[in-house]
Amino acid sequence: MTTAPRGGPAGPVSGGGQAAPSQVRPVAGSTLPADPHLARELLDGLAEAVVTTDHGGRVTLVNALAGALFPELRPGTDLAGGALPGLADAVRAGADTFDAEHHGRHLHGLRRELPGGRSAWYVRDVTEERARAAALLAERSRTRFLAQAGSRLGLCLDREQALRAATTLPVPYLADAALVVHRPPPPAGPVPHWIRYAAGDPGPAAGVGDPALLGAVPGLVGALDGDAPEPGPWRGAELTGVLPAGFGRPGAVLVSPMGGAGGPAGALILVRRPDRPGFDRRELALAREFAARAGAALAAAQLFGEQAHLARVLQHSLLPPDLPPVAGMALAGGYRAAGDGLRIGGDFYDLFPTGAGALFALGDVCGKGVGAAVLTGRVRQSLRTLRLVEPRPRELLGLLNRALLDAPDAARRAQFTTLLLGALTCEPDGGLRVRLAGGGHPDPLVVRAGGGIEPVRVGGMPVGALAAARFGVAEVRLAPGDLLVAYTDGVTEARGGPGGLEMFGEPRLRAALASVAGRPPADLVDRLLRLVDGWLGGQVHDDIAMLVVAPAPA
Repeated sequence: MTTAPRGGPAGPVSGGGQAAPSQVRPVAGSTLPADPHLARELLDGLAEAVVTTDHGGRVTLVNALAGALFPELRPGTDLAGGALPGLADAVRAGADTFDAEHHGRHLHGLRRELPGGRSAWYVRDVTEERARAAALLAERSRTRFLAQAGSRLGLCLDREQALRAATTLPVPYLADAALVVHRPPPPAGPVPHWIRYAAGDPGPAAGVGDPALLGAVPGLVGALDGDAPEPGPWRGAELTGVLPAGFGRPGAVLVSPMGGAGGPAGALILVRRPDRPGFDRRELALAREFAARAGAALAAAQLFGEQAHLARVLQHSLLPPDLPPVAGMALAGGYRAAGDGLRIGGDFYDLFPTGAGALFALGDVCGKGVGAAVLTGRVRQSLRTLRLVEPRPRELLGLLNRALLDAPDAARRAQFTTLLLGALTCEPDGGLRVRLAGGGHPDPLVVRAGGGIEPVRVGGMPVGALAAARFGVAEVRLAPGDLLVAYTDGVTEARGGPGGLEMFGEPRLRAALASVAGRPPADLVDRLLRLVDGWLGGQVHDDIAMLVVAPAPA
């Protein structure tokens, strides 16, 4: 008698080969070969356990594999006695299948009817199949967890947000509580901080750890230095003060380093309750991978925060300032950057009060974005300094021209700007005298109180382009109710309208100014910016700046 080895769904052995069991299973009305020895060899060669029963549930045949799986079964065994509970229950219930666990093995049985009310049960050991399926599901679950965690962590651009994600994401999938110990950025000092989240908490809790915490938790100091200690069960006292009051004694605890680009960003502590199994090999690898991703997210968020702070400082210094009040004058400025996320660009305006009145500047440097903003800052700072030694507008343009040409990087990059300077002086009758100097900038417009529009021809060459540049001059008087409107070419060259390509143009600008004649400068700026924004319709545009000057109302 030949005994087939255990295995998958292979069929009976014949001449040393295997065939699928479905090819030899009896069906209703079939008969076994007349030679009983051949029939027995066929049954014993099957890779499935075969048990046949009579109409009363008594075992009539047990093949070799069934005898190995169920040593308690013999021909004549009454299944009603409970010899094999899963099979016995199926026989009593008249079921066609059963699933049961027997001696630590998972079994699946399928019934086929035989003549005379008999039944043949084909039983397979599916322990390995289920283990493989469970492993596949577990791997899919781990992959899904890492994908979701990576997506969440990748969206954390704030350090505190990254810390909260690092503690909430692994609970309860990896642990019953998660704790991140980290050293905050300067000037907070070397005392460790922690943030914790446990299953059932309304949200993460944070605190400042006692310095003794580093020595009380085994492996924590090494993890903060980048080492990866092994997990272990610890006494509850070692985490007293950082776990929730009702958490109880911790079971398995795993400490993992949270690496960043410039070194460890912190340490992740995963804590399980005593009734939960410890970390197996795959869970350990998963926890380490999550900690590494969380550390990278924390380091990236911290770097982003530092850069955002730097950007805010630079932005504050480069954006057009709030105009200071000047006696006898009403002033208003407007600004739109060319879509840069930092809201800084190459157009600018500034106002410098003087003993006799004020000096204004409106300019448009070469380029866009951050590079143009850097040159803008250089021009504005140079003007602030040079005006102290030269208050006359045209002479001041000459000094600025020389300063830009003498810059160390002037030979490598374009350093020129169009610029309009205006010296404002109050007159006894309440009007303003404006002495203008221009360096290639669009001519300003005067809006008379009655609605008339007059251009002021200034001209001149761009500042910083040529050593022998010549600059234009002009003078205009503003009576009460009049306004001087200075603007950059981003206003007239704004492309939009019904077709999306037509320029706003000077005629449309003049019509808009005439419609608000006699209104305060702030109203004019607001009206004009809304018109240009509507004309653009959200399209990309050049930098826009404008400055409106008028005598103060009586």
